[in-house]
Amino acid sequence: MNIPEKLMCAKEVLRTEYMRAHTDPWVVAYSGGKDSTLLLQLVWELLADLEASERNRRLYVIGNDTLVESPLVIRHLRKTIRTISSAALSQDLPITAEITRPHIDQTFWVNVIGRGYIPPTRNFRWCTDRMKILPTSHLLDSLVSRHRRVVLLIGTRKSESSARRRNMEKHGVSATKMNPHSSVEGCRMFAPLAEFEDEDVWLTLMQRNPPWGGTHQNLITLYRNAAGGECPLVLSQEDAPSCGTTSPRFGCWTCTVVQKDRSLQGLIKSGHKDVRLFEHLYDFREWLVELRENDSNRQRVRRDGNFRRRSNGTLVRGPFRIEVRKKILSELQALELRVGKQLISRGEVEVIQDIWRRDSVRQDCRSALRKALSPQHESASV
Repeated sequence: MNIPEKLMCAKEVLRTEYMRAHTDPWVVAYSGGKDSTLLLQLVWELLADLEASERNRRLYVIGNDTLVESPLVIRHLRKTIRTISSAALSQDLPITAEITRPHIDQTFWVNVIGRGYIPPTRNFRWCTDRMKILPTSHLLDSLVSRHRRVVLLIGTRKSESSARRRNMEKHGVSATKMNPHSSVEGCRMFAPLAEFEDEDVWLTLMQRNPPWGGTHQNLITLYRNAAGGECPLVLSQEDAPSCGTTSPRFGCWTCTVVQKDRSLQGLIKSGHKDVRLFEHLYDFREWLVELRENDSNRQRVRRDGNFRRRSNGTLVRGPFRIEVRKKILSELQALELRVGKQLISRGEVEVIQDIWRRDSVRQDCRSALRKALSPQHESASV
């Protein structure tokens, strides 16, 4: 099937689904990358071609900001969301756009600096759930509560990777079939671009300007400079492997799931005007990995105060020691001054300091309890 045929098929599927008798609103998962951009463009063009009386469903465009996004990517996302909102209003289209963010108690820095969580690994990918899945799922829950049911459109494609293809085929995700969301009751989803190849997406975007105004040149340049792809808007645990793979994806600048952040490296090598910023962020990210790999930086017990051992008897280290957490905060604030950019909010610092105070109280209580139960103490009491 050639590109015109794929586009025609995708448009027909979208129109057929939109014109069904029910009025369940649509939600487009929008990351600002090429796939979600093309998906939104096709949906927008569909709405624009309909008579006003036929636009009987509201379209929600949902992006996600983990608060540690790559600077260029989040700048692009925020600008595009503003443009989409403005254009929808001027074109009288039933479109609402917004960006979800993690709760302040679950941000990257609150967990690493506050609770001492080690920067994420492939086996301890705590970030995806707290920073991506939960904020978006909460918004979907609120929409389901308001409208009873919603339809989620995702830009997922089988050709992204062999793992992606297997996962989509396993769950029956296709361009024409509706599937229930794995964790949000009342939400159904489908992937209109499932059969598109990379070339199909790029050629279509280069030949058509976005209906909300401007061009796709900024998006194309972003990919060219970093030689990467976006971390998609993750909506369930099944999507999690897409975030933090070895491919050069745009994602969090703090991402330590990958061995090397090739998107940041690409931006540095491209000679971008913000190259010094990217260099500083890259160096800080590498330092976080070094801290994580040094066992002496971590407590011997977990946050619940218990020891944990592997099957071979070796000790599983706990969170960062409080001294290490304080050092990370100090270095992060020093980095802010060097790059002239806010990297952690005042609210996060306040939550972090509150966690430290509570941790200190717990540690004092545990020390007092151990002392009271020690043989020496019992002997002294007698």
